[in-house]
Amino acid sequence: MVEALQEHPRDPNQILIGYSRGLVVIWDLQGSRVLYHFLSSQQLENIWWQRDGRLLVSCHSDGSYCQWPVSSDAQQPEPLRSLVPYGPFPCKAITKILWLTTRQGLPFTIFQGGMPRASYGDRHCISVIHDGQQTAFDFTSRVIDFTVLTEADPAAAFDDPYALVVLAEEELVVIDLQTAGWPPVQLPYLASLHCSAITCSHHVSNIPLKLWERIIAAGSQQNAHFSTMEWPIDGGTSLTPAPPQRDLLLTGHEDGTVRFWDASGVCLRLLYKLSTVRVFLTDTDPNENLSAQGEDEWPPLRKVGSFDPYSDDPRLGIQKIFLCKYSGYLAVAGTAGQVLVLELNDEAAEQAVEQVEADLLQDQEGYRWKGHERLAARSGPVRFEPGFQPFVLVQCQPPAVVTSLALHSEWRLVAFGTSHGFGLFDHQQRRQVFVKCTLHPSDQLALEGPLSRVKSLKKSLRQSFRRMRRSRVSSRKRRPAGPPGEVQEGSAKTERPGLQNMELAPVQRKIEARSAEDSFTGFVRTLYFADTYLRDSSRHCPSLWAGTNGGTIYAFSLRVPPAERRMDEPVRAEQAKEIQLMHRAPVVGILVLDGHSVPLPEPLEVAHDLSKSPDMQGSHQLLVVSEEQFKVFTLPKVSAKLKLKLTALEGSRVRRVSVAHFGSRRAEDYGEHHLAVLTNLGDIQVVSLPLLKPQVRYSCIRREDVSGIASCVFTKYGQGFYLISPSEFERFSLSTKWLVEPRCLVDSAETKNHRPGNGAGPKKAPSRARNSGTQSDGEEKQPGLVMERALLSDERVLKEIQSTLEGDRGSLNWHSHRAAMGCSLSNGGAE
Repeated sequence: MVEALQEHPRDPNQILIGYSRGLVVIWDLQGSRVLYHFLSSQQLENIWWQRDGRLLVSCHSDGSYCQWPVSSDAQQPEPLRSLVPYGPFPCKAITKILWLTTRQGLPFTIFQGGMPRASYGDRHCISVIHDGQQTAFDFTSRVIDFTVLTEADPAAAFDDPYALVVLAEEELVVIDLQTAGWPPVQLPYLASLHCSAITCSHHVSNIPLKLWERIIAAGSQQNAHFSTMEWPIDGGTSLTPAPPQRDLLLTGHEDGTVRFWDASGVCLRLLYKLSTVRVFLTDTDPNENLSAQGEDEWPPLRKVGSFDPYSDDPRLGIQKIFLCKYSGYLAVAGTAGQVLVLELNDEAAEQAVEQVEADLLQDQEGYRWKGHERLAARSGPVRFEPGFQPFVLVQCQPPAVVTSLALHSEWRLVAFGTSHGFGLFDHQQRRQVFVKCTLHPSDQLALEGPLSRVKSLKKSLRQSFRRMRRSRVSSRKRRPAGPPGEVQEGSAKTERPGLQNMELAPVQRKIEARSAEDSFTGFVRTLYFADTYLRDSSRHCPSLWAGTNGGTIYAFSLRVPPAERRMDEPVRAEQAKEIQLMHRAPVVGILVLDGHSVPLPEPLEVAHDLSKSPDMQGSHQLLVVSEEQFKVFTLPKVSAKLKLKLTALEGSRVRRVSVAHFGSRRAEDYGEHHLAVLTNLGDIQVVSLPLLKPQVRYSCIRREDVSGIASCVFTKYGQGFYLISPSEFERFSLSTKWLVEPRCLVDSAETKNHRPGNGAGPKKAPSRARNSGTQSDGEEKQPGLVMERALLSDERVLKEIQSTLEGDRGSLNWHSHRAAMGCSLSNGGAE
């Protein structure tokens, strides 16, 4: 088997052929003969030809590499040197090796594999040896391939490597070889979104400049271990204009971290990482550095890359995030019932996190939690780095997954819900306002927890039989009593004249009402703060609304003391209303419209002159969105006004709903608020407000992609994100005004030489790519093929490129024309 095939670095008439049994020959293409041959005693894995062609380096299956001189003195030379870098114990194969020369005289030896088989055989390592320093870079995913960026001029005497580029299975990693310690280079694009599995997302539009700069400043202090080298890969020019506003995408992860991404443009760029692990006692000491090892450690492993799929404790997982962009308050909730309230601090601080317990069962008898235990919180002061720092922890009991979260930074209140109920917490006075248990007596499954494998098979079978029985009974009731033919014909004749004058209603599917005994009816799906008319039409007051899985809406009126007495008087709450939807479908969204039928503004939005004050003169309306229908009620009487039956008409169910502002492309000051809706079929719809008229519908996500539908998040201006894989977000837009798309140019006729020196940026080489033989040197070169757009899934773009290629084939010698993009990558974010 041929394992290696390489052209001579200086003479294209000589090729190197390496066979798996250890035989290596240099073959003369012109004379069709063997010039040299080398024989190793070990199985060959790969081979490298030094820049001047005078030295070969072969690597083998036993973890060794050999250096062979290429000279005419001996037909079968012995290796100059044979070495097992991680011997003497049995080692795994070295699968690829590079031997690179430098002006200082000491070469770089870079190879993949070769680790001791018994203790480190499962590691994915690339080792770098130079000038007495040796480091084994340890990757958390399999290494696909690696290359080294070197002096681009083929006539140069030395390689002078300056960057190691590694493509691992889950990420791209670049190592700076010019700086002492060989630090990693921060990625400007192709970030590893799934460094820990993404568990939730939260988008915030139009971030104020001050908050943006504070987040970036906190993130820059986390990047001290990165190299100062400019990104060493270029190729292509970004044509995308500067984004009109600053947008944040926050992702919650399984390991208890929240990552802040710049989502203003095409490429997601990591700005800052928040970790909640320090608040809790876990098996891992938060102060220890997993990538650091002692000087005497062997092999000299160093963990690189950000991909780390292993979580110390699944209870740390982030489930809900809510950020107020005006006040800098952040609420984060997790898998074990933990709710953290954090505020932004520009300085490091050592402080204790106050702990408050919220008993959602309210000492009800007969309930026993069978799920996971709560996380143990640290009692003493904890040191937090600059950025978002927690100051209070609300622990729900039982410690079930937090299913809904809302933060009102003007009132300094945070609301949280689980499968057992919901509560309200005053984070200014650090006290609990109230808790409400929503459990139904049959909700035994709600007490078993997401991490418990115990499921009531008997109960689920019983419920299935009940549904089957109900469907049989309802079908019998619909069946006519007499002979079907006579009755149907007779009724058809008598009704036909009347039908001509009737306006036929659209055909509706039969939707059976759900039983109150179905499991998880108390599961709190949505929480919403509003200043509206709840008790009477003369006075409006703060309120909290909660919607459950069983179609119940709870409304609490709140009394928030004025600012001058805010710390002296408690916030008071009283239940004002309880609404039960007849079809008992889960409530996925609650919204209050003001007197002009416009959604109420966000907290502090009016105070910052970013929104008009709501109309508090006319009557308000309550919009309740369940999985099956949209329904508008008048306030404060809560009488039904109009509704849209989505499931009955289309057979789909609502999975996500959000208010979106659709701005006009022509008139800057004109815009409309409508509902952006995602269904279980993967369709995206726009429903008008307040008349609930379906406007448009697009097929967006495959209906089989359940995780993609579950991960979807809408933005305030009609865009959205969803995961098309564990590591990729797809971005879409329903708005013609707010459209983010990749636009770039890649010119294949121009070579870009990269030789950073002393921190300088990349320099373009004067030489160009090898062109076709039909042009003379004096002729002006035609512009190369231009590829516009980074996404080639568009059939129209593909056809344009294909026709361009076919049209140019007559003038191009495709054997001699070489696109000079060997080490150039671009995805629209690189310059």
